[in-house]
Amino acid sequence: MSWGLYLRVNRLYEGAMPIIVKFLITSTLIVLISEIAKRFDRIGALIAALPMVTVLAMTWMCLEMQGAERTEKIANHAWYTFWYVLPTLPMFLLMPWMLRRGIHFGWSLLAGCILTVILFFALAWVVKRFGIELI
Repeated sequence: MSWGLYLRVNRLYEGAMPIIVKFLITSTLIVLISEIAKRFDRIGALIAALPMVTVLAMTWMCLEMQGAERTEKIANHAWYTFWYVLPTLPMFLLMPWMLRRGIHFGWSLLAGCILTVILFFALAWVVKRFGIELI
């Protein structure tokens, strides 16, 4: 986004983008990605793997906040997102393994979510020993 456009948008909404605009942009992207994924497996997965939700959230924070608070909030968001993504990755190996063995999607998803929760708490326990507080 160019600096001039940023300033105009920031002045127009005085630092607060209407929630409906954020909702429409974000939901449109999610629907678009799911439609692409239905037609093109690999391209849909590639696009979905991009941290689009995180980038959008940081963009909304950038547009709506100012000064040191904005910098700190965005930095924290990026930092914690890194750590929270790690325990989710094995889910994307477990689910296809289960689905290819005939296990229903719902059970596969549930198992993936349970694995993610277990791995999150394990990760939080390990990194706490290095001074990183995740919970």
